[in-house]
Amino acid sequence: MSTLKVRVDRKKLDRAAYVLKCVAHPVRISIIDLLEQRERLTVSELQEVLKIEQSLLSHHLTNMRDKGVVDTQREGKKVYYFLTDTTITNIIDCINGCRTF
Repeated sequence: MSTLKVRVDRKKLDRAAYVLKCVAHPVRISIIDLLEQRERLTVSELQEVLKIEQSLLSHHLTNMRDKGVVDTQREGKKVYYFLTDTTITNIIDCINGCRTF
């Protein structure tokens, strides 16, 4: 019998589980997809594309910011959201590449 071993470092697994729990919602995955396309967007720009209530969008963005998935940058009166780590956009590629989704 061949020897099996865990191929991913425990810290990496813990971080992946933490991030995946955070983004496990269609709106949040959509936000990641949009931020991949445009690098940074305001709440108004995200709301225009997603067609959801501003309060609901803010809830999702706050959750993602608290978990370190997105962050903000203020320029005058505008607040821009951006991804803190663009490697998370690989999730979109995986979803698009799966035949079962």
